[in-house]
Amino acid sequence: MPELLIVDDEEDIVAPIRRFFEKRGYTVRAAGTIAAAVHDFGDGAPDAALLDYSLPDGNGIDLLRRLRALDPTLPCVMLTAHGTIDLAVKAVKEGAEQFFTKPVELPTLLVVLERLIEGRRLRHVSDADRTRASRDAADPFGGGSAALRRLAQQAKRVASSSLPVLILGETGSGKGVLARWLHDRGSRAAEPFVDVNCAGLSRDLLESELFGYQKGAFTGAVSAKPGLLETAHKGTLFLDEIGEMDLPVQAKLLKVIEDMRFRRLGEVQDRRVDVRLIAATHRDLAALVDEGKFREDLYYRIKTVPLAVPPLRERGDDLLALARGFVGKIGADLGRPAARLSKGAEEALAAYRWPGNVRELRNVLERAVLLAASDVLEAEDFGDSLAAPRRPGAAAGDAQGLTLDELERQHIERTLRDNEFRVPRAAQVLGIPRSSLYERIRKYGIDLPRGQRG
Repeated sequence: MPELLIVDDEEDIVAPIRRFFEKRGYTVRAAGTIAAAVHDFGDGAPDAALLDYSLPDGNGIDLLRRLRALDPTLPCVMLTAHGTIDLAVKAVKEGAEQFFTKPVELPTLLVVLERLIEGRRLRHVSDADRTRASRDAADPFGGGSAALRRLAQQAKRVASSSLPVLILGETGSGKGVLARWLHDRGSRAAEPFVDVNCAGLSRDLLESELFGYQKGAFTGAVSAKPGLLETAHKGTLFLDEIGEMDLPVQAKLLKVIEDMRFRRLGEVQDRRVDVRLIAATHRDLAALVDEGKFREDLYYRIKTVPLAVPPLRERGDDLLALARGFVGKIGADLGRPAARLSKGAEEALAAYRWPGNVRELRNVLERAVLLAASDVLEAEDFGDSLAAPRRPGAAAGDAQGLTLDELERQHIERTLRDNEFRVPRAAQVLGIPRSSLYERIRKYGIDLPRGQRG
């Protein structure tokens, strides 16, 4: 059902337009001033706007600029009682799609608005098509290992469903790539894909970003703001690292999953939303449930369809197949000849355990291609990126004797040293949010030099 926003302070103008469009299935919202229109916009963007030029607190051109700043794709039609060519030209230059003088013929207006709304929808579909095409290169099933083939079979069976999906896997294993793949192959592919990293936001910020807020809901809320749930309406909401979500936010999320309803912060009335939820985590949610850190009811709702992404070390020959593909693409991206891996380089890559998985592999190869003296990568071009320190008493090269936590700690310590213990830069190299890196620093008791925590 299309929504039309009419901004005009003359009720005798608004009333017949409202009746005409409501009879034809439109939802019509009306505002009499610029301030009221901007406030109304905070309750959700309409599909089109009909703007009067003369308003009590300004003119339609001013309002047009403000609405287009909020939503550059919004189709706007300008109305005025005294039209001139100069005014029409100015309105079109500012982004108005059409310019009419009053009284406007409503059937003509209907045809124009239907064309504009449909054109906007088709542009969104086209944008989604281009986005899907650009994502095709990020294939979550690159390689031919048995583990990947099983995952591909499972993912293809659930892609077209709207059931919640829980993607499990280690850091850097490709959970986000799989989430996008599921969206692109599903029935909601032409609708928004909204990616929220729960580990990268504090509880209060995550709650306000996810659910939105009303004006005055808290200090600094000077206007209403739609949340990411509303942005994802009809599409997919991807909650990455959901295991980091605080319990109060979990309770609100459960209501969304069960009832498809939510409230903005500071609001008393429920809003309806239609989203497909895909969640991902590298943590053991069942253990978090036992520890009282994750709601049991939410856990069972989001794990309707669990998909486990295998770590890179369990994917056999996929490692070298991915590495060969990466070095070719990386060289092209850097404007250099296509790089190749020598036998020694491939042996070095195969001997490493890859605690950071596919993300770490790409980061290591990007650095090597950038710094290599030739287009054939040798083992020494990886520097100390693959040199896992030994635990006390372990034999040289005995990386297999290390636990995953020990490998991860060593990799984090090495990355911090390489980046002069600058946490933001190290987090970027590791491909994880700064908050996640701080969590691991606390977990492993890694000491940072004073002044290097920002």
